Amino acid sequence: MNNPRLFLWVALALILFLNYETWMKDYGTTPASAAEVAAAAKAAPDLDAAPPQVAGDSGSASPVPAAAAPTAALAGASTPEAEPAGRNITVRTDVLDLTINLRGGELNRADILQYPKVKNEPGVPVRILRNEGPDSLYVMQSGLAGDAASGARPTHRALYESNFESFVMLQEADTLKVPLTWTSADGVTVTKTFVFHRGSYKVDLEYSVQNAGTAPWAAASYVQIKHDMPPVERSYFNVDSYSFTGPALWDGTKYRKLKIEKTDDQNVALDVTKGWFAALEHHFVGAMIPAADVAYHYTLKARGHEYLATVMGPTQTVQPGAAGTFKETLFVGPKLQAQLEPIHPELSRVADYGMLTMISRPLFYVLKNVHQLFGNWGWTIVFTTLLLKLLFYPLSEASGKSMAKMRTLGPRIKNLQETYADDREKLGRAMMDLYKREKINPAAGCLPMLIQLPVFLAFYWVLLESVEMRQAPFIGWINDLSSRDPFFILPALMAIAMFVQYKINPKPADEMQAKVMMILPLVMSVTFAFFPSGLVLYWVTNTVLGILQQWNINRRLGAA
Repeated sequence: MNNPRLFLWVALALILFLNYETWMKDYGTTPASAAEVAAAAKAAPDLDAAPPQVAGDSGSASPVPAAAAPTAALAGASTPEAEPAGRNITVRTDVLDLTINLRGGELNRADILQYPKVKNEPGVPVRILRNEGPDSLYVMQSGLAGDAASGARPTHRALYESNFESFVMLQEADTLKVPLTWTSADGVTVTKTFVFHRGSYKVDLEYSVQNAGTAPWAAASYVQIKHDMPPVERSYFNVDSYSFTGPALWDGTKYRKLKIEKTDDQNVALDVTKGWFAALEHHFVGAMIPAADVAYHYTLKARGHEYLATVMGPTQTVQPGAAGTFKETLFVGPKLQAQLEPIHPELSRVADYGMLTMISRPLFYVLKNVHQLFGNWGWTIVFTTLLLKLLFYPLSEASGKSMAKMRTLGPRIKNLQETYADDREKLGRAMMDLYKREKINPAAGCLPMLIQLPVFLAFYWVLLESVEMRQAPFIGWINDLSSRDPFFILPALMAIAMFVQYKINPKPADEMQAKVMMILPLVMSVTFAFFPSGLVLYWVTNTVLGILQQWNINRRLGAA
């Protein structure tokens, strides 16, 4: 086996894999025709516009049965009776700027104050929740539902009241409570309170029920996310298009991404304990996290690019003259893993690293801890690359020695090629005998590359998915490690470093291989030119460290 040839195939395989993945994302799915879309919409089940209903009331707390799947209208679906729009109230904390509509207490706008939509434009923050039209709808609805015979309930269509137009978190306060009230004709008062926390994107939702009536009052709490999700334009130059967008859940045992374009994922109903349901967008998420020790009923209904994800809890009964409480937990914000994990141990999976999660997650935690030392994600990447190089140093040392010995064998290999120019079989045996006598493994030089490949891909997903590195500056011209180098300086440095590495490594015996290896740095740098600059920084650092290591090995063997 010839070492340079194997190295070449590994490098080319990497390029082909990355380009194939890009092509599949851009062109792999054939867009449906207008007729197909219309036929699918016609065949889709009609979605009831009414609020969720409990299947029945047993008079005590009990899980909602599967038949009690919540139903509600998707954006654009007709409603039997259009209620007048409710008044919006504004809420501002140190990290969130929201509006809550008094019609149902709907969260219909959420701006993330510390995350500008565009770098260096802090006046235009990222907007997660929004209600700006049929193609820009992403809202969180919640309420208490009853069965068909139970009478009025404060659902997401009920009209609440508030004594204030706006709420602002005071500098000395750690929490901000936003109470809304609803009163029924039979003497039941419900106070729906949103609780916001300083520095946090978690929102606690609490219902306080006072039953001043004469009959037991039963209800089940629910939360739902209504999302109109137009298809993301796939582009080699748009890194946002590579991140999964859509509903995802933890079903108590595993993480599931629901692809609403697939028939099997367009109507989902299951009972879940210790789970969560979320709507994912690149770097940001809206999530519903029910109580861990209670079975909730999860449903998803999708039509076209619209979907409705709902979680509904067990029925609880409040006796006459008594009080009751219902509680839910919401999350509206960036996928900050330090905030997600305390809410639910598996909620950090919304930072979706794909198939390489088992490598990417530990890698992220190493990066996060190193970042605490440097305070700069660019130097964090450089230092972490050095740590990885040290971790694999014994293997790299053995590989480097083998490659250095291969370099000294160049004249003898060339002599064998001239001697057996007309007999490839004898040439192969002669070279293997030479390798055996000199105790050289021709494949040893490729082992670091084979190990480095999954680490490289894991780095790619960490840089792509970790909001912690979104718009993170490094030095000088690199002001966003999650996007490409604006002046392509790092890809140029990468080409130079790879060429130097080619020069100090043993030259391939095959002239054609040597020519391909010589132009490989240019091919790789062009391929990487539009990758996140943090990823190119990792590759440049790794290559430079490899050059220094190989130079030192060559020097030591030359002096020996």
